[in-house]
Amino acid sequence: MNKKISAIIVDDERLARQALKSIISEVGLVEIIGEAEDVKSAIALIEETQPDIIFLDIQMPGESGFDLLERINTKAKIIFVTAYDEFALRAFEVNAMDYLMKPVSPSRLKATIARLNEEEPVNLEPRRKLCNDDRLFILFKSHYIFLKINTITHISSAGDYSEVFISDGKHGLTNKSMQEWEERLPENNFCRIHRSTIINIDTVLKVEDWFNNSFRVYLKGVEEPFTMSRRYASMIKGKMG
Repeated sequence: MNKKISAIIVDDERLARQALKSIISEVGLVEIIGEAEDVKSAIALIEETQPDIIFLDIQMPGESGFDLLERINTKAKIIFVTAYDEFALRAFEVNAMDYLMKPVSPSRLKATIARLNEEEPVNLEPRRKLCNDDRLFILFKSHYIFLKINTITHISSAGDYSEVFISDGKHGLTNKSMQEWEERLPENNFCRIHRSTIINIDTVLKVEDWFNNSFRVYLKGVEEPFTMSRRYASMIKGKMG
């Protein structure tokens, strides 16, 4: 999109609308052309303005953000802005472009708007380079959760899947390959230490010599150390400064 991107904000909380407008104005590229505090006024606003983007809260008095989507016919891209992560699966089902958690991170919003400006395909998890502030949608046992990239301690290969471990000890499966993770994770924060493991550099406690010219690396919150070659040990030390 070469023209200014038009957007509206639908949120019942005035302070939340003001906070989002402030961040959007700092990022640029997007012009807020209207606001609505409920579904009824949002429908009228969308019909009148035909925005490119709808920044949409989910839980509002009376009718929800999902109720709004059922009542309109629009080509606008939907970006959910909410304080709750339990609606993420349904957000996928309605083809939302993104799902931002309150309070909204300026860098996270900037990445989302950049994708709009480049006319990338609508996708909650586009194939872009991830940032440390990004959140991912991961299956943990029987339910899905959003987790921040910087809470990941390490990722291990699990056959055709990969297993993501986070700082509180939880872990869950994804269908991403190790190569996909390596390509998408921020390279300054993550490092592949051998074929089946990627670690978060920020969680490294120490690196020590081991047998046969190998090394062991210890991570915060992880009981057992990982073994790696001298080459990978040098890479980690280089990234740690």
